[in-house]
Amino acid sequence: MNLFEPTEDSSGEVLFVNFNQDCTSLAVGTKKGYKLYSFNHLDELEVIHTNETEDIRIIERLFSSSLVALVTISSPRKLKVCHFKKGTEICNYSYSNTILAVKLNRQRLVVCLVESLYIHNIRDMKVLHTIRDTPPNPAGLCVLSISNEHNFLAYPGSSSIGEVQIFDALNLQAKSMIPAHDNPLAAMAFDPTGTKLATASEKGTVIRVFNVLDGTKLYEFRRGVKRCVRIYSLSFSEDSRFLSASSNTETVHIFRLDELKDIKPSEEPQSWLGYFGKAIVQSASYLPTQVADMLYQGRSFATVHLPFSGLRNICALATIDKIPRVLVVSGEGILYILDVEPIEGGDCTLVKTHNLLDSDDESLDGSRSKDSPETPVDSPSARRPFQPESEQECKAPITARNDYENDFPPMVSKVDQ
Repeated sequence: MNLFEPTEDSSGEVLFVNFNQDCTSLAVGTKKGYKLYSFNHLDELEVIHTNETEDIRIIERLFSSSLVALVTISSPRKLKVCHFKKGTEICNYSYSNTILAVKLNRQRLVVCLVESLYIHNIRDMKVLHTIRDTPPNPAGLCVLSISNEHNFLAYPGSSSIGEVQIFDALNLQAKSMIPAHDNPLAAMAFDPTGTKLATASEKGTVIRVFNVLDGTKLYEFRRGVKRCVRIYSLSFSEDSRFLSASSNTETVHIFRLDELKDIKPSEEPQSWLGYFGKAIVQSASYLPTQVADMLYQGRSFATVHLPFSGLRNICALATIDKIPRVLVVSGEGILYILDVEPIEGGDCTLVKTHNLLDSDDESLDGSRSKDSPETPVDSPSARRPFQPESEQECKAPITARNDYENDFPPMVSKVDQ
């Protein structure tokens, strides 16, 4: 999933927010520690774990396991891998520079510095490979696929244009370079299969989806024509049929990845519509590239209208109570849950909001205000009891095995590198 960057100023309470790899839980890092939440039911945002010891700069959870990777503000060069259920630190690593991002899947843990990436074996945390002298990447932009078969790492190949370097994190070798955009990259996301990569540039108007295996462009979506738009996050649905994009505007766009079909007009059109369609296809080859591309750009299938703009945020597509939902978390620590119509699309309906920071006011029921469903309701709900064992009920859909205690044996040594 996508990185929610720490806020530039120190006035905000939330320092980091991110969904886990399959969007079944949410991690929130604050100046007072961190919290882990699960999405078992729409009406209940279950607190899996609370830790109030350190100020958290980065927190990443490995699927629905008890393993978390932590970086604190006080020690920005040190990575800690902890077992939150046992309350133990498994190991720690120190690096030569500030840790900007940490990505995990079932086989690898990747640490991103400004000009290098470290690839660890997640089972014993040994450094398997180091990618050095990468273009300056101050935002720590990188993504790691969750697929066991297509275990790819993507990171910027240039700081001036939108080149994407694809690295095979399993076999530890460079795979390809994708020329995605003319402007520097702003956001990326792999689909669950690891075969599709969505990208957006700093310009923020066009979002592209590429075939990772051969580098071909599969889809191109136009988010809008408004200038100075910054894409904060991209996220695929579990079935790879939908792609969400959030930005510094008040709108979250959901695009549908329709089945690709070759458009081949008949040799002898039988109607004026046939002649017109053939003329459009033929004339596109004579148009300037930018104009021709716009003819084939898809528009958003569904939209979310948020009650704010300009705040950092992260979005995800998840299934809660067997219904597709859009999840958006703002930099103020508010989680918005919306219904999306998978057939018709259109405007998404707000059904629930949760305050992730106020322990006495964890849920704000947006469904109580039927006249204005897109406006959060400020009525507090009853405080929900703490359930430390709830994470055992979460099931990761990628593998049949869910015994993470055996999959990832404890590491007792602490290594400073």
